[in-house]
Amino acid sequence: MAILFRSTKALEGQIDDYLDAVSQGMIVFVEGIKDYLAGDQARFGERIKNIGVLESRADNLRRDIENSLYSQSLIPEHRGDVLGLLESMDDVIDTAKETLQQFSVENPYIPEGLNGDFLELARVATQAAETVVAATRAFFRDLNAVKDHLHKTYFFEKEADKTGDRLKRKVFQMEALDLAQKIHLRYFALHIDNIADEAEAVADRLAIYSIKRTI
Repeated sequence: MAILFRSTKALEGQIDDYLDAVSQGMIVFVEGIKDYLAGDQARFGERIKNIGVLESRADNLRRDIENSLYSQSLIPEHRGDVLGLLESMDDVIDTAKETLQQFSVENPYIPEGLNGDFLELARVATQAAETVVAATRAFFRDLNAVKDHLHKTYFFEKEADKTGDRLKRKVFQMEALDLAQKIHLRYFALHIDNIADEAEAVADRLAIYSIKRTI
């Protein structure tokens, strides 16, 4: 991260740790969906605890970074952009955590024939998140590499939309489900897809901030 933080190794480490927490949260999210679909409630419960710990760690690190930026008067010309970027990244892991919690609270019935569809949606949505984490790392380390990652974020966000639409169409074509069950499953498909939408929102910020840094 020497480009933006030339003499602040501690801050560099904090931001790396923050992005690690978000990235690990995405891994835990997918594993949690996998455990839920497999009916392994014990492991699913552990995933919820794990992602809660990671989300709290990310929150604490974000606050530490904010304090460092203000208390040490670091990069005042980019401070607002950095804080806005990290706050929008918070929405990504928050959405993943809340989605797993909603699975736990509402315990939706998912027919076995839809397991693959839900898991595919979770994987594609988290790929959008993973690529925007990589783009954010590049923003601090190698500005020229940001575009290389952002186009992947936009690709996976669109794939998540397509995957979600296919899943919802499949749900509403299943005669064995009543309307309430279909609406319930659509709700959870939207929850998962929202992770990709939040990643796209981060990507939009990154695209603007990257241009600002080249002016």
